[in-house]
Amino acid sequence: MVSATDIAGSVAEQLADVERANAEAVRAAADLVLGVIRADALVYTAGAGHSLAAVAETFYRAGGLACVYPLYHPDLLPLHGAVSSTRTERRSGLAAEVLAERAPGPDDVLVVFSTSGVNPYPVELCIEARKRGAAVIAVTSRASVAAAPRRSSSTLVEQGTVVLDSLVIPGDASYPPDAPRTAPLSTVVNAFLWNLVLAQVHDRGTAEGLDVPLWRSSNVEGGDEANAGLLAKYGEIVPHLR
Repeated sequence: MVSATDIAGSVAEQLADVERANAEAVRAAADLVLGVIRADALVYTAGAGHSLAAVAETFYRAGGLACVYPLYHPDLLPLHGAVSSTRTERRSGLAAEVLAERAPGPDDVLVVFSTSGVNPYPVELCIEARKRGAAVIAVTSRASVAAAPRRSSSTLVEQGTVVLDSLVIPGDASYPPDAPRTAPLSTVVNAFLWNLVLAQVHDRGTAEGLDVPLWRSSNVEGGDEANAGLLAKYGEIVPHLR
């Protein structure tokens, strides 16, 4: 019988491996985000399916960056249609539609979360962003990308300026260890990788006297007041904040 201790140990081991494997990449990703803050630009974040959980983690979140523009289409969310969300991220051309409203430029950074990293939507987002001069942080799994059927002309690994590797095995499930069927790890690891980047951005930005724009919780004393200035600044350029 599996115990909570078994799962906790497995997750802790995965996160420790991820931190070690991505030490240089996390620093490089933090470099890119710090560049965005210095330029008073935006971090665009994107994903499809359950990778949208990671996008939600980057946006209007207590302790999160305020200069975030989430790229989104409702058909990509499983809650709006599970099977159709899979079809949607495999549809070529959707990235261009999403970017038609606003697209990253040379001072911006695009962060794309996709564990399989092969479907047209995330890959084409990267291609279009790079055409516009934006750097790309790809949060993916090299092992999963290598095992997945290619559905695009490229992959997230190939398109990333910086690649953060979740080390998630193909299929995402992690339990039981000898034949994984459940306990997927990508959501946990994606959030962990993003938090590693944020921690470096905070520490290094603060050390150089940079004003790192971070949200406060609306449910703590003074939170609404602290956020008011950020909402005034970014609300006009990030419509999702209105």
